[in-house]
Amino acid sequence: MKIAVIKYNAGNIRSVDYALKRLGVEAVITADKAVLRAADKVVFPGVGEAETTMNHLRTNGMDKLIKELRQPVLGICLGMQLMCRHSEEGDVDGLGIFNADVKRFVSCRREDKIPHMGWNAIMQTKSDLFKGFTKEEFVYFVHSFYVPINDYTIAVTDYTLPFSAALHKDNYYATQFHPEKSGSIGERILQNFLNL
Repeated sequence: MKIAVIKYNAGNIRSVDYALKRLGVEAVITADKAVLRAADKVVFPGVGEAETTMNHLRTNGMDKLIKELRQPVLGICLGMQLMCRHSEEGDVDGLGIFNADVKRFVSCRREDKIPHMGWNAIMQTKSDLFKGFTKEEFVYFVHSFYVPINDYTIAVTDYTLPFSAALHKDNYYATQFHPEKSGSIGERILQNFLNL
């Protein structure tokens, strides 16, 4: 099985690569469009700022390529947000794969610190990405923006308000949390993705 990780100006590419290696997978980290098209699965990681990253993707034609992929694609954190229609971070249009907008967290209580950082439960999980899940599980988040619950939501987390912890549409899957930093639960999610 050929697994490709999209190479661009994202901050967590190496973490994703190490997590896949722990599962026995040697992924190729690449910006080569032919290699990405030929891969069995594609991971679209992301740590960074939406406007800068989206501009980078457009400059390299990677925005069009991601929307043309037909194999399973997994967006992570900023990768998930960029797959949405629009982000309040930099007031930028995304890829539009998910017909949803990315909103900025607004802290209403002192104990709700922004960014949302650390371990939190995911619930109401559905889709093969969470195969074998029977209860709430804890995963690792780092983000200041969120996607409201919508028709594509396949997992929910509550922090200041309930929001989409994961999305799914057609061959596109996405997590707001970082499976590569979420221990054995994250590894199970990555393995489920590889098994799709």
